[in-house]
Amino acid sequence: MAAENATPATGRRLAVLGAGVMGTGIAALAIGHGMAVSLADLDRRRLDEAPARIDHQVRTARLMGALPGGREPGALVTGLSLADLMADGTRFTAVVEAVTEDPDTKAKVLADVSALVAPGTPIISNTSAIPIGELARATARPAELVGTHFMNPPCLIGTVEVVRGARTGEPTLDALRALLAELGREAVVVDDAPGFVTSRILHPMINDAARVVAEGTASAESVDRLMQGCLGHPTGPLRTADLIGIDNLVDSLRVLHDRTGDEGSRPCALLLEMVAAGHLGRKSGRGFYTYEYEGDQA
Repeated sequence: MAAENATPATGRRLAVLGAGVMGTGIAALAIGHGMAVSLADLDRRRLDEAPARIDHQVRTARLMGALPGGREPGALVTGLSLADLMADGTRFTAVVEAVTEDPDTKAKVLADVSALVAPGTPIISNTSAIPIGELARATARPAELVGTHFMNPPCLIGTVEVVRGARTGEPTLDALRALLAELGREAVVVDDAPGFVTSRILHPMINDAARVVAEGTASAESVDRLMQGCLGHPTGPLRTADLIGIDNLVDSLRVLHDRTGDEGSRPCALLLEMVAAGHLGRKSGRGFYTYEYEGDQA
């Protein structure tokens, strides 16, 4: 394990499972608010790169005034599994699962978490589309599972979609609300459904925007400029797609299509071609736009 930074200011410790884009972003948000974080990922290279990525996000957010000033950063500890992180008897305020947007992968991780953590520990699945009730079937204590949909980057977006599954207990929901308040985030609670609110609306719209580009009606730049200038979208749907990650977007659309039957959610050919070519957006250096390469992140 590797430790960084000073003793946390809050006395609370968050476990984050998955050192990809969202996992490191959530970890950076907590660390920037003085909370200790234990971060796990099976990929040693990704785990080794995570501290520098998190530090960069914290520094950037501080420069932008998005984190509280005068607060000592929380400590970061890394390990290859939650079991590794708990080997010394560490207990967690909550566990955030932020692995790839695949139902089977998430279900396996959540089953392992449920078997390891003490009863009463909130288990938070960060997902953009998979119903919490579906994931709860993998856990030993469904009342302790609740969903979040943090937006990327978590340090800069102050609202979090919170998903209450049919079996989510009020103590779990209250604990998550308190945690998000400590992280300076507004929790908006919604009921469970495929894609919840944000992805159910946004992701089919991005799919349509990609179709417009594929059909030759307009360039990605023109689509985004029109959506910004005429309809008030802050970044445009295709820049947003690059930020989400084209692979993650396709996974989310597949969840929506499979569970709702909405043909508008079937991933369009252009998005599938981009994933096959490795053009995954900002994290790969190329999507609808070109970026400085940020490394291989899920």
